[in-house]
Amino acid sequence: MHRSPHAVEFSRAREQFASGKDSPRAYLERCIATIAAREPEVHAFVTLGLERARAAADASTERYASGRPLSAVDGMPFGVKDIMDTADLPTQMGNSVYRGWQPRWDAACVYALRSGGAIVTGKTVTTAFAGGETNETRNPLDTRRTPGGSSSGSAAAVGSGMVPAALGTQTLGSALRPASFCGVFGFKPTHGALTLQGVHPISATHDHLGIIAGSLDDTWYVASRIALAAGNPGSPGLDGAGYTLPAARRPARLFVQYTKAWETEVDAGTRTAFDALLERLRSRGVTLLTRRDNARYAELEDAFFGPFIERSTDINAYEMRWPYEQYVERCGAELEQRQHARVARARAMTPGYYTELLAEKAAMKERARAALSEADAVLTLASSGPAPVTRAHTGSRAYLAFATVLQLPAFSLPLLQSDGMPVGVQLIGHAGRDGDLCALANWLQSV
Repeated sequence: MHRSPHAVEFSRAREQFASGKDSPRAYLERCIATIAAREPEVHAFVTLGLERARAAADASTERYASGRPLSAVDGMPFGVKDIMDTADLPTQMGNSVYRGWQPRWDAACVYALRSGGAIVTGKTVTTAFAGGETNETRNPLDTRRTPGGSSSGSAAAVGSGMVPAALGTQTLGSALRPASFCGVFGFKPTHGALTLQGVHPISATHDHLGIIAGSLDDTWYVASRIALAAGNPGSPGLDGAGYTLPAARRPARLFVQYTKAWETEVDAGTRTAFDALLERLRSRGVTLLTRRDNARYAELEDAFFGPFIERSTDINAYEMRWPYEQYVERCGAELEQRQHARVARARAMTPGYYTELLAEKAAMKERARAALSEADAVLTLASSGPAPVTRAHTGSRAYLAFATVLQLPAFSLPLLQSDGMPVGVQLIGHAGRDGDLCALANWLQSV
């Protein structure tokens, strides 16, 4: 494993809270010390709420001392992507349009964690409206490099050890890509499994809540707490949610997805590391299938990565007309050109065309359900290589659209390394079987 050497785990420390060998307040103070040391160069946070965090940690410490912790995340410091409402800290969307804006209420995911005793440390940097190109955050492992986006600050805060976990979102690759670049764990559940109430929208059919953490245990416990405490109206919720990590299970068959980016974007070091992982899997009895081995899967890849993938971006454009059309009309000078272009594209679309796109997407999801039924999961990259040495963009989405557009659960696991930097492996599962996918991820993390 090539997890960031700075990342910290909460679940292991929590084992010491009941005995008094450690405490939530002491744990928080270690995180605050790391923030003081790393934040000046990493720029992961927009705002901090450390005094409130200390008060919450003291209350958690008292609960553990009396044997009454509220949940498996009681006492866990976490970061909140700055497109999620927080009642005690501004929510500014990474754009001057919302500078200083203060909600009255927490987003449902934030409230769910707080009600379980978790501690909001601060708001993490996002690209503008979680859809922009750049921001001030730097990769904690090499500050010349991008941390990825749009959940830039969340991944950088976890990758530098400022917090053990943070909330992000993913509309195409915005949680798993930064997790890959920063050497930590990322999770994008089945679409709709975790609530997005109180989170600024982009695309109703592509937006997902994302979890970024320093360990698979903490990733799963955070996701489970949100699912168990907040639910999501109209959805069955997170499959397998609970405060025990699903037992490791070896996959029998995996589809290996390369895509055209394998030759055009992926560096030699990443290709070598990924191929070595495949050999280790084969040596442990996992059957690996590619498009050459299964005609139905090959047809799925051809259909998805053909014209459909470009047309699917029109769904995003159409679904973001509100509120972005108002932003363009009233505050256009404060928006990136990307927002202007998407609103212009949406204005040119008709309801009939959007209906056609949704039907095409539904057909693609059914095609994927049928093709993927012949394996336990899909194994691919979570990014097309290590974080680029740039601040001009946040990286390629070549390996990320498949799971997001098809609304499938996916993990990014820090298993590879290239150019001295981590590269995540993406494990994509069956819709609605998130717990089963976590069991496979639990096995894969030790390969």
